Formats: sequence, C-alpha cells, structure tokens
Amino acid sequence: MTTRLVPYESLNAVQRQQVEAIEVHPQQLKYSGDIHGALHAVLSRQSSGVKGFALLADDVPVAFLLLKRPPALPAWASEHSATLHALQVDHRAQGKGYGKACLQALPAVAREAWPEIKGLELSVDADNEAAIALYARFGFVYSGEAYKGRVGYERRMGWVFP
Repeated sequence: MTTRLVPYESLNAVQRQQVEAIEVHPQQLKYSGDIHGALHAVLSRQSSGVKGFALLADDVPVAFLLLKRPPALPAWASEHSATLHALQVDHRAQGKGYGKACLQALPAVAREAWPEIKGLELSVDADNEAAIALYARFGFVYSGEAYKGRVGYERRMGWVFP
C-alpha cells in the first residue's frame, strides 16, 4: 500500500468527504479532538498560518493533521518552527502504521509549506504515553513544559532540521 501526506487543498471532492468521515476512537478524542474541529481550523480561513494535511493510503484519506505557523503559532512554540496539532488516524485504519507514516512524511511537507522553518514542535498530554513514545521514535525530544493541560502540564517536544 502506498501512502503520501498531501495538503488538504489538493484533495478532490470525494477525498474531502472521506476526510470528513475520519473518526478517532472515543478515548483518543481528549488528545486529538475530532475531525470537525480540525477541519474548522483549516476551512475558516481565519489564519494563513494553519495548513491541513491528509495521509492518503492508495488515494484514500486515512489520517489528518494540522500544522501551524505565525500568526497561528502557539505562545509556547519557537517562532522558527511549525507546530503539529490534531494528528488523527481513522479508527478503522488503526494499527497499520499510518501514524508512523504521517510522522515520517511530516518534515518534508512542513519544509515544503514553509521553507524558512528550522524545526517542528508539538505538545502532548503527559499521560499520553503511546504518543510520547511514537514521537520520540521519530526524533522528537522533550524540551520542557508547554502549558497547563487536562492532567498537569503538557510536554513540549521538538525536532530540528539537520
């Protein structure tokens, strides 16, 4: 199966409907939110600093994520980075390596979207051990606390372009 991470605006009408149908497991909603909140951030056009990306598996969307830059960059992030938000893998496609595929493709698409960035950052709930481990496997390192979240302070993790 071929996967590729593509900008939301490059999707055709059928693929956009398929993105709208992405559902995460109910226990993951507290971490990633739902697809409608993520799409609202992209479609509201309130900020040029928000871009959506869909992971296509054989041209069918199976995951979605947001990247942010100024003026939408969170206060805890470096002005020289892009931040990852709302990484969502459809529950019907879980366990097939799509989260890993998103993270593998992420540096290239982020750099293509914003060539001036020097790295990527994210915040993750301190109790989301699976996500922390996944991000660490892809080179994200703990860089301090981001802000007070649901269960204490969110962990800030970063990745710097070589």
